[in-house]
Amino acid sequence: MAEELPEVSVGEFETVLSLLASNESLQIAFAILVIGLIIIIAIYRKFSQWVQKQKFNYTRPHLSRFARKAVLPFFAIALVSSINIYIQTFQLFEEEEQIQNPEGELTAQETFAKMLNTINILVIGYTVSHLIPIALNKRDKSVLEREDFEQWVYMRGFPDDEGDFFHKLFKWTAPKQTPEDMSDEDFQKYLQSESGKRHLERYRTSTGHPIGSYQQLDDNPFEKWKQFERKKFLSYYEVCITGKSQAGRVLRPGVIPSEIYAIDNWREQKRLGGYEIIIPGARPPGYAKKKSQVIPKSAKQVLPIGIFIVTALGVAAWWGIDLVVLATATGGLALGVGLALKETMENYFAYILIRKDRVVKEGDRVQLESGYNGHVHKITPRVTYIRHGLYESLAIIPTRQLVSSQIINYTKEFKLVPATVEVGVSYLNNPRQVTAILVKVGRRAMEEVIDSKGGHLVRQKKCPYVDKNKLSCGCDKNITVDFGQPTVRFNKFDNSSLSFSVRVFARTYGQQFQIKNDMRLIMYEEFKKYDIRIPWPIRTVYQGSEKREASEIGELDEEREKVVKEFGPKDIGMGPGEED
Repeated sequence: MAEELPEVSVGEFETVLSLLASNESLQIAFAILVIGLIIIIAIYRKFSQWVQKQKFNYTRPHLSRFARKAVLPFFAIALVSSINIYIQTFQLFEEEEQIQNPEGELTAQETFAKMLNTINILVIGYTVSHLIPIALNKRDKSVLEREDFEQWVYMRGFPDDEGDFFHKLFKWTAPKQTPEDMSDEDFQKYLQSESGKRHLERYRTSTGHPIGSYQQLDDNPFEKWKQFERKKFLSYYEVCITGKSQAGRVLRPGVIPSEIYAIDNWREQKRLGGYEIIIPGARPPGYAKKKSQVIPKSAKQVLPIGIFIVTALGVAAWWGIDLVVLATATGGLALGVGLALKETMENYFAYILIRKDRVVKEGDRVQLESGYNGHVHKITPRVTYIRHGLYESLAIIPTRQLVSSQIINYTKEFKLVPATVEVGVSYLNNPRQVTAILVKVGRRAMEEVIDSKGGHLVRQKKCPYVDKNKLSCGCDKNITVDFGQPTVRFNKFDNSSLSFSVRVFARTYGQQFQIKNDMRLIMYEEFKKYDIRIPWPIRTVYQGSEKREASEIGELDEEREKVVKEFGPKDIGMGPGEED
């Protein structure tokens, strides 16, 4: 005979229901339980709305979320436990109803208590499933905060710092030896004044390395920095709620859409904006929430569901439900749903992998296998939106294609993007002179091609601003290869011209186009200045005019030789991938 599977006796619940119908005290206790839960939920909603309007919701967002998630379960558990103790203490069941039957079934009193305990267990499981992600999120934010501190040290302070707070925590010490590319006379002159020492502190050698060292002035600079950043946020918050913001009105806390950043969103916005100052009210209401919605979510989203399911399965096993039978009953349904949602699940797990391995992220410049080239605009568990580089279209592809097909990422861990301009010059011009003039074109582009904030678009070993005793714009940061630029190459002998190319390296993929444009303008100026001729694509029949034209070109030969001496072939750079 097959072994009988254990099952929950429906009679246990029928007994409890019949007792509720016959026992007035139980009816009152049950009514108190239901009404109490309704009142707790109503109060919780008001409490949650009140918390969202308080200052600590912005200064301590994790504590605020913890309070909002924990207060409802706490009072619910207290109410259910009180009802259970009341029932057990005052013997609301008759004596004969408390006798355990011979078959080992629970009495009505024990069954009712077990039902109340089940409610408590489910509430506890629900609470834990929501509190664990809050703790994990707090840990992630702490890691990002530490990275912000390291970036602050690297930048020697953020642009929105008040005063010279960095040098209150770190003191720069000059090197004992004269640095590379600097004379002993200049080095000693800089050491005589504070401004000169600041210049040396910002100085970078030709290999891109800073000089000197830093002495820590505080036992725990990280904690001091955190307090300093929190003061800056409190100042931002006060400006928002007092109406002294750029919006020209009082920004209201706790409204939807949100008008004020919480400190975590405030830090994230600074991170995305290069740590520039956050101007209160400069963005439309709800901007921070909208930005957070387009950021790929992590696997922690499904963690609460998983924890609650495990809790529910534990409760089911406690009641005697055979989990094997339950799994068998639901397995067929799950298989059918899985086959129907095969592509959806593939997209979802691809989304999880992208988030975990950081294959791509919003803002990356990518090229799909089909040849479509653009920026990753938004990644969702189902589809990914890629905006064309010229804003002419928007590609919508299944998210799984980002991990299952070949894509080219021009942004990920990529700090050098070549900007190459090709040009053909007359056979009557000296190639060495042309090479030197193109080096001059590249050098001018490195220093003169800038963005709207004055930052150089061309990557270089040492920012030109440093030599002018100014702060580096960052064009010399994160370079991991040894290269020289500009790189000039005499490519070939064309039918009607000598073919040359000049190349520098942009900071981002999109900036190469601005650099190419400006280099062509500079090239036109230099070619006109030194009479470097670009021939027409036609055949020319010379009848004794070649000597005349050579004579004309030779008139500026002395000027071109001066360029050769300053920018000659010995200075021609070598780009990545061209090493011997």
